[in-house]
Amino acid sequence: MMVYLKPGIHDADLTHLERTIQALEGVTSLRFISKQAAMAQLKSQMQHQSSLFENLSENPLPDSFEIRMTTSGSWQKIETLAAQIESLTLVEEVEYGQRWIGRFVRIISLFRLAGYAMGTLFLMATVFIVANTIRLVIYSRREEVEIMRLVGATDSFIKMPFYIEGLIQGGLGAGIGLALLYISFFFISANIEQGFSPDLFRLQFLSLKTIGMILLGSMLVGWLGCYISLKQFLKA
Repeated sequence: MMVYLKPGIHDADLTHLERTIQALEGVTSLRFISKQAAMAQLKSQMQHQSSLFENLSENPLPDSFEIRMTTSGSWQKIETLAAQIESLTLVEEVEYGQRWIGRFVRIISLFRLAGYAMGTLFLMATVFIVANTIRLVIYSRREEVEIMRLVGATDSFIKMPFYIEGLIQGGLGAGIGLALLYISFFFISANIEQGFSPDLFRLQFLSLKTIGMILLGSMLVGWLGCYISLKQFLKA
C-alpha cells in the first residue's frame, strides 16, 4: 500500500504520522520514501526515456510511505485500513490496487458460488450412490435377511450392519478425497510459491477442524443414504 503525503510536512509531524500509521491494526512495517528518492528510482526505471525529465523545473512527486500489511484477513479489512490512513490530515491519497482487488473479490465470490453449487450436486450424488450400493447389498443378502427375520431377529439387529457399512463408505470416501486433495495441493502450492514472496502469498491446507468436519459430514451422508435405502426396502 502506498500512502502519498501532502507537501510541506515538518519532520516532527512526519515522525508522529509514522507512529500513528505503525500503530494501526494490520500494518506490519512501513518505509518512508522521500520525493528525491522517488524521482531517483523513477529515473533509474526509465533510463531509455530520460529526455522526459529534462524540462522538469521541480520535482512533482510527493513524499510517501510504503506499507506492508498482514496477508491474513478479508479484503474488507484492507479497505478499512486504507480508509483509516486516508482520513489522517497529512495524507493526500492512498493507493492499494483498489480496482484489482475489486475484480479479485468478484472472481473469488464467483468461485465460492460455484463451489456451493458443486458441493450440493456432490452431496446429492453421494447419497444416491450410497443408497444404491446398500440396495444392491440388500438384494444380494435378501435370503439371509428373511432367514434372520424367521428366527426372530429384530429390525434393529438386521439394519445395524448396513448402517455401519454406510458410515464406513462415507468415511473412506472422504479420506480418499482428502488424500488426493492434499497431493494436488502439495504440487500446486510448491509451483505457485516459487514465484511469490512468502510474505505476499502463502497457501495453507485445510485445518484439522475442517478436515474433521468433512469426515463427519461424509459419514453422515453415508448413513443418510443407507437410511433411505433401508426405509424403502426393509420398511424402516
